[in-house]
Amino acid sequence: MKFMLIWRATDEAWANLGDVDFDKMLELTGAFNEEMIRAGVLLAAEGLDDPNQGVVVDFSAEPPIVTDGPYGEAKELFNGFYIINVASKEEAVEWAKRAPIRGAGFKTEIRRIPTIDEFPQDNEWIKKERAWREANGQL
Repeated sequence: MKFMLIWRATDEAWANLGDVDFDKMLELTGAFNEEMIRAGVLLAAEGLDDPNQGVVVDFSAEPPIVTDGPYGEAKELFNGFYIINVASKEEAVEWAKRAPIRGAGFKTEIRRIPTIDEFPQDNEWIKKERAWREANGQL
């Protein structure tokens, strides 16, 4: 099963990372990544740029309204993610608990990624997506 581990932090927790030695943070994160690679569970991992560099597309009006980030009154921002392939949600939780960045204001949301096989296989769009995935070596 695939799971996305979504790293979230409050503004305050994110700001406090400025006090952490960047090389040390890279070392800790790199060691965690290497552990997941050795275990054969890591499929993807990315950090995200500063939310102030992003934009928000708000669909509450027509046409949608585009504003500079971050996300208004959000208390926690999505800062990066891992996609892992493990046997169960419990195993995903165990990997998340081993993450090197921790402390007050840091959280990890864990969400299962459904497979294409879980959708109606007779649907025209599912057939097209399956063909695209097969052509790109994703099935």
